[in-house]
Amino acid sequence: MYAGGIHRTIKNVRRYGEIIEVLFRHGFRDIVSETGLDRWLESGKRLLLRQSAPQEHESRETRAQRLRRAMEDLGPTFMKLGQVLSCRPDLIPEEWAEEFRNLQSNAVRLPFEEIERRLNEEFGDRLDEVIAWIDPQPLAAASMAQVHRARLTDGTPVVLKVLRPGIEDVTQSDMEILRTLAEFAESRFTDLGYSPTEVVDEFARELEREVDLTHEGRATDRLRAYFDDAPSIRFPEIYWSASTHRVLAMQEFKGTLLSSVPASEIPEDHRHAVVRHGAEAVLRQCLDLGFFHADPHPGNLFVLEDGAVGFIDCGMTGQIEARTAESLATLVLGVVRGDLDSVMRVVGTLSDAEPAKLEDRAVRADVRDFVAQFEHATVGRIDMPALLDAFFKKLRRHQLRCPADLVLLIKALTTIQSVARDLDPKFDLVEFASPHVERLVKRKYSVGAMRRRFERGMAEYAELAENLPTEVRQVLTQIRRNRLAVNLEHRGLTRMTQTIEHASRNIAFSLAIAGLVVGSSILVHADRPGQTIPFATIGIIGLALALVLTIGHVLRNRRWLRSRKD
Repeated sequence: MYAGGIHRTIKNVRRYGEIIEVLFRHGFRDIVSETGLDRWLESGKRLLLRQSAPQEHESRETRAQRLRRAMEDLGPTFMKLGQVLSCRPDLIPEEWAEEFRNLQSNAVRLPFEEIERRLNEEFGDRLDEVIAWIDPQPLAAASMAQVHRARLTDGTPVVLKVLRPGIEDVTQSDMEILRTLAEFAESRFTDLGYSPTEVVDEFARELEREVDLTHEGRATDRLRAYFDDAPSIRFPEIYWSASTHRVLAMQEFKGTLLSSVPASEIPEDHRHAVVRHGAEAVLRQCLDLGFFHADPHPGNLFVLEDGAVGFIDCGMTGQIEARTAESLATLVLGVVRGDLDSVMRVVGTLSDAEPAKLEDRAVRADVRDFVAQFEHATVGRIDMPALLDAFFKKLRRHQLRCPADLVLLIKALTTIQSVARDLDPKFDLVEFASPHVERLVKRKYSVGAMRRRFERGMAEYAELAENLPTEVRQVLTQIRRNRLAVNLEHRGLTRMTQTIEHASRNIAFSLAIAGLVVGSSILVHADRPGQTIPFATIGIIGLALALVLTIGHVLRNRRWLRSRKD
């Protein structure tokens, strides 16, 4: 294992032991064995943990259910990882993603003394100048934070979201372990279809936002500003004077949390209003604004007293770039027109697929089947959640990566679609979404949009023409001074290069051993009685050294061959 991985393993050996114990307990002894954790941690466990290997318990649950329970036992980092993976069925089997959506968000409630200590750490002597009263009973407790009602010194009622004490150290240690395991998996398994280290890096960025509540505060402010003109769609106000990186003070909504009561107990007119306002908010965020609340499930939606809908917990957001939005417009129009080549270009753009992959007959056949599913649709009657879900299922079949922002967009759309189905089964989301889908297409294909793209293209050509003489002059100068260098990148030759280097070392080493044997043999035969120089002794020492080197060389070659098989 690489030096960094060894250092992290030693530093976090106790946590590794806890992970092994939980995996064994939930029936994952095979995973521990396949990854080698049982081998390269066993001695450390015996020395530092002073405990024997835990026993595996039998269970009738599926592997996905057992892994979900293991994540809950392993704590906040792994629970958050499971929640993130539940949005990424392009990385894990769909049934696993579905199971991870059941990860419990409730956690053990911390004593108020710990929350109070955290607040004193954050505000110090000015705590009494900022917060007049805090309810010792929490409203909710999640894996990362705990929520309490409070009142500011000016009398404003707020909700305080407080990060759990010590959560930063826990997540940092767990992320080091996840990086070690990801690097190990990437070196051992080459056919995953994605890079484990890239996935862990993406998760690390998400986790970094989770442990810095200012990210959630800024996202909430941004979304509230977008909907200032829509009184029926609300996001809580953030009180920055009472907020820090670890504490977030926000407006308290007065109403009913959708997940707290059965749908039948909500007045019918309120249910209709919530569905319309919620769908309008999510569709506008996803298809018009390009910045959206990625998790609008019932636990994050309030039915307010005036029938408006309130969104909370804006920690998980997504953002669609302009080019990605244009690709979505091309996808919709390509499907409606039955234009396979246009849809294939979208596949290449969104998945960064190699050109040869796009010419693969199996890929084209699957995309053709996808287009046929929406053969008789019009732009105004496109079911965007169903279209995007079917599109990315085709990509996953061929191990083509789905952009994370679009996966979150699908999650947001399908989640609000599910909420609408539960509250108002007669609500037609496809018809309701048609103006947003039509605007998405018009933004790319309207006369004004094409004119703007033409003007932008001409400006870029003009800039290119302006800079071309300077660029050519620089190249000619490099040629004249013999400083022009061309860098070539060889792909797929690493294994062959390693084999050639190994063979060259073997030949050189064998020649050195052969020379040592021949020279030592000559010295032994050259020995004569009465000589002052003990040629025989020197020769025997040389032969013994040659034997040791030969044995060492054979063992090293066996290890090398074993590593190649792995």
